[in-house]
Amino acid sequence: MEIAYYPGCTLKSSSNLLEVQSIKVLAELDIQLKELEDWSCCGATSAGKTDDFMSIAMPARNLGIACNSPQSELVIPCSACYSRTLVSQKRLEKDPALKDEINAELDKKVDGDVKVSTILEVLMPKVESGELAEKVKKPLKGLDPACYYGCMLTRFPLDVPVPDNVENPQGMETVLKELGILKPLDWSYKTDCCGASAAMNDQQTAFTLMSRIMRDAVDRGANCFVTTCPMCQMNLDAYQDLFCKQSGICERLPVYFITELVGVAMGMSPQELQIDRHIVDAVSLLKELKLA
Repeated sequence: MEIAYYPGCTLKSSSNLLEVQSIKVLAELDIQLKELEDWSCCGATSAGKTDDFMSIAMPARNLGIACNSPQSELVIPCSACYSRTLVSQKRLEKDPALKDEINAELDKKVDGDVKVSTILEVLMPKVESGELAEKVKKPLKGLDPACYYGCMLTRFPLDVPVPDNVENPQGMETVLKELGILKPLDWSYKTDCCGASAAMNDQQTAFTLMSRIMRDAVDRGANCFVTTCPMCQMNLDAYQDLFCKQSGICERLPVYFITELVGVAMGMSPQELQIDRHIVDAVSLLKELKLA
């Protein structure tokens, strides 16, 4: 099965390890990712906050490429890129004049129906068919993860079809149960904002938000985070020591991307999945639980 794939800027730079593991893990499930040819930045935070037209036009260029590819589904691992692309698609569907204006400047037109999916949406059919469970070699017993979705995966500025509960999503929990985690944590901050790019220009606000997420996860007994958003993963991982010291939090928790734990359960090594590249040590817990 071949699916079109849009990596976005982050998975080609600071979060490249997430691209490496996503391709490996999905290939084990007989899903081949076909990267869009000549894709470009979707605008994400910059265009989304400063120019409404460009926030629609930039992801529309990638949608046009996807519409002219042989695949009928486009997976986007980054929550920000996913959100901007899905919003652009729905805006163009509802505004034919805007669609014509943007298409007039595109070599490959937005003309056709491409399903825009998250990593979780791609994994879910493998859960339902039982194929994921069949691939599990090391059930993830002993992991008590706080599933952290972030604020962009289920919240949009207009009405779009959200494939999960907006306030209490369960996609990650469903996948993790197939991997041997019987009861992922029930906690209060799974869709709270981590500050996203504000970590660069308003660090105090971002650190306050991250410390609230961290404190609640620790108080609930989590021994790790699991994320679906590269920005959330990077923030909680890269800045954890700083915001924990600032807030008087003694504990430190590894921050896994969902495909990392799928790969570990399949028997892949932390090195193969590049888990050893995390800022907060994410390998020791796996070794302690005899998962690595």
